[in-house]
Amino acid sequence: MTDAERSLWHLLRRKQIKGHRFRKQAPIGKCIVDFACLDARLVAEVDGGQHTDAADADRERDAWLRSQNFHVLRFWNNDVLKNQDGVMQVIIEALEARP
Repeated sequence: MTDAERSLWHLLRRKQIKGHRFRKQAPIGKCIVDFACLDARLVAEVDGGQHTDAADADRERDAWLRSQNFHVLRFWNNDVLKNQDGVMQVIIEALEARP
């Protein structure tokens, strides 16, 4: 895990967000996602600079996850490391919006 992934995992683990359970490096079909709340069908991906070159692959992967009724959130490493409150707010709002 990257520093940003470890930082976010520290906030997500052990049902720390309103009782929602996240898994790290979760397999979903043909994908392995950084973090997933399977009950809420929410995926959180933490992207570094290498994802600039993989934008097409990320779009295809996100489209496939959406076709499986998952909502995908993507955060840059820098955002996770320097704006944890903002990242957590986005995740909380996404969880509250899921059925």
